[in-house]
Amino acid sequence: MRKMIKMSMAAVMTVGISSVSVQAEGVDILSNIKADGQIRARYEMVDKDNTTPNANAFTNRLAIGVGADLLGTDWLSAYAQMTDVRALNNNYNDGYAGNGVENHQIVADSEQTRLTQAYVDVKMGKTKLRMGRQVINLDNQRFVGAVDWRQMPQTFDAYTLTDSTIENLNLFASYATQVNTIAYDGTTDTRTVLLNGSYKVMDELKVTAYGYLIGTTHDTYGMSLTGSAKVSGDVKVDYRAEYATQTDPSMENSGTNADLVSVDADYMNFMVDADIMGVLGGLQYEVLSGISGAGDTAFSTPLATLHAHNGYGDVFLTTPADGLVDMAATLGYKSKELGVLKATYHDFSSDVGSTDYGTELDVVYTRAIPGVNNLAGMLKVVDYDADAYSIDMTKFVAMLDYKFATK
Repeated sequence: MRKMIKMSMAAVMTVGISSVSVQAEGVDILSNIKADGQIRARYEMVDKDNTTPNANAFTNRLAIGVGADLLGTDWLSAYAQMTDVRALNNNYNDGYAGNGVENHQIVADSEQTRLTQAYVDVKMGKTKLRMGRQVINLDNQRFVGAVDWRQMPQTFDAYTLTDSTIENLNLFASYATQVNTIAYDGTTDTRTVLLNGSYKVMDELKVTAYGYLIGTTHDTYGMSLTGSAKVSGDVKVDYRAEYATQTDPSMENSGTNADLVSVDADYMNFMVDADIMGVLGGLQYEVLSGISGAGDTAFSTPLATLHAHNGYGDVFLTTPADGLVDMAATLGYKSKELGVLKATYHDFSSDVGSTDYGTELDVVYTRAIPGVNNLAGMLKVVDYDADAYSIDMTKFVAMLDYKFATK
């Protein structure tokens, strides 16, 4: 896999950010060359109700990518991307002991530079094979995602096959040999198989089935029903109903996970969102099962984009032993002129024993910055009021995100 990544990178990064072709004896080695990039500056404050000083992190993401068609074909292409994360201060703990542990709250954005993507695509009709380091986002990223909220994204060294030959049917299969997490030293060898298939019956119903066989951790099998319906011209309703179960890993150490524990856990998610002439409302009920008896394990999602689920406070990045029940309600408003403002209230409790974990209020405002194409801003406020889990915590985030791409 490492040789494959090096070949993928060499095929692309030897070119400059240019719109001209690279030729050899009349053959276009590299053509249709395109570049893209992102500059994302962020201030993140974390205040917890303990003696550790606040985190005040000023960080920036710079990502540059270059892609091109290869050998004059329209079926063979390559892409490579470098991402650099810099900190403008050291008033936060990035969670990496090798950098020295600053006496502040954690903001998990280490200074680092990484080859985040480097792959070759082979296309035949509506079938594509992608080989190399790549981003993988599946469905709502509850089980597999790029963790793009953090400044350094999560990527996979993988062989991925996708197909949409049959109308309304999308098939995905990937074999990953390495997971590159957001952490400074987050490279982990694995043998992971990701399978996902969805069929759109109509706008109001899409059926998705999946199986995620994650190394020595566990196998997850599940199904979701999702859809979107226009009640009238100005009223739209979206829904999601999902169930999944976790069992012993089949890729390695079959019969137990890496901790020599038999795996048995369940997951449920029911969600409905409405948009009524720009007024947004939503309800969600999500359950990650806990340990209720011998042989049980807590439901876990180690490859997920966790920040997008169970509150922006990131209190529940690891499922508690007694599981997690998240009941959430959202209210907001959106318009082209003013952007999007949403507030979500979470009530957290345990799956086993119904212990009250606490509540959280998340308020987020996003909008395009007037007068500057492709520049967006975000303000985010989080307030977690602890009960029987963790401690009180407040977060504030201000972010500017600029993206560009050549045509």
